[in-house]
Amino acid sequence: MGNMETKQTNWEDLSISNDFLFGKVMQNPELCKELLQRILPSLKIDRIEYPELQKSINVDMDAHSVRLDVYVKDDREIVYDIEMQVSDTKELPKRSRYYQGMIDIQLVDAGQHYKKLNKSYIIFICPFDLYGKGRHIYTFENICKEDNSISMGDEAVKIFLNADGTMDDVSRELKAFLDYVAGQKPEDSYVEKLEEAVQEAKKNREWRHEYMTLLMRDQENVEKGKEYGEELMLSLIQKLLADKRFTEIERMKDDKDYRLILYREYHII
Repeated sequence: MGNMETKQTNWEDLSISNDFLFGKVMQNPELCKELLQRILPSLKIDRIEYPELQKSINVDMDAHSVRLDVYVKDDREIVYDIEMQVSDTKELPKRSRYYQGMIDIQLVDAGQHYKKLNKSYIIFICPFDLYGKGRHIYTFENICKEDNSISMGDEAVKIFLNADGTMDDVSRELKAFLDYVAGQKPEDSYVEKLEEAVQEAKKNREWRHEYMTLLMRDQENVEKGKEYGEELMLSLIQKLLADKRFTEIERMKDDKDYRLILYREYHII
């Protein structure tokens, strides 16, 4: 796991751990549903659908824009956001909080009263151990600090999966998927279906063009940072790209005050 590339670029070399390809493969509802069942075996999911929110969330001009990898809803109105995250930007817990807030705002805007906000799961799939305890899965819910038997009841769950785990703490089925994310090829029927879907996705010329366009834009943004001759700006651009905060890149180039805010947010200065 330690020598796994953190940034795949060639379309032909992409694996399921690439967020773009992962998002495309998960457009298959059966594959997506089975993944959710492996992550959350206690839930019975009959079917899923893809709300319009899937592509991006924009609250207003001043807010960070968000592009979600996979956003789905099941037959019981539970919503799931699944993110493939290869780079450890040190900001994932805060980003999960932000995603949660953005999704909740969109649900309210869609006509939901806040008392009936959908139960939600924010799920990050990582090839690294965010919390360094060797677990394959870290699940967080709001629990009363004084009495752990009391749940806050906000029905907001955040899960961080670690493909580099060492504990025997997940099912064989979930472990097989995480091994596949880590670049292995375990014998597993679901992994075989995923691999077939990955190879099929690579034949899609439209997706290849879309990926190459996004990749070129990312590289152009990095080159822009170099042109400015500022190591700080280049570092900031790379972090914004890793966090999928694309609109901020253009804004901060011409707005020194906003650039300073982002520098501080990422502890660059």
